[in-house]
Amino acid sequence: MTILKIVEHPHPVLETECEPVTRFDNKLKKLVKDMFETMYEAEGVGLAAPQIGIAEQIAVVDVGDETGQLVLINPVIKKTSGSQSGPEGCLSFPGLFGEVERPFEVTVTAQDENGKEFTLKASDFLARAIQHEIDHLHGILFTSKVIEYYETEEQEG
Repeated sequence: MTILKIVEHPHPVLETECEPVTRFDNKLKKLVKDMFETMYEAEGVGLAAPQIGIAEQIAVVDVGDETGQLVLINPVIKKTSGSQSGPEGCLSFPGLFGEVERPFEVTVTAQDENGKEFTLKASDFLARAIQHEIDHLHGILFTSKVIEYYETEEQEG
């Protein structure tokens, strides 16, 4: 496994519309494994390919619940409902956190690292994490959705 370098804002790839994945090969499988390792090392719950400098529609999520590791390739949000507001941060914005409002529930279609299509319905924190990562694949940063930023001890010092 390889820990990859996480690119930080204002790197231009973070605001790039990513390309769909068309090749499902061993290189992609290794990239997905490396993305999970990188995410865990950085203590994140999600990581999108543009955050490691790759403008492709690949994201990984693991919020630590029974869902386990989620691989989202070429994901599309098909349906949303409800509303939730809560704290979000981003590995590409170290130390920055803010209140973000998002739908409470999402239905997403995507492919796994083998190209197999699936549909997933998620709610609450998992839905928030999935939406955050899918936004990355379209060049949308959580900072564009922040209602209010949180003061952290680092910022106060």
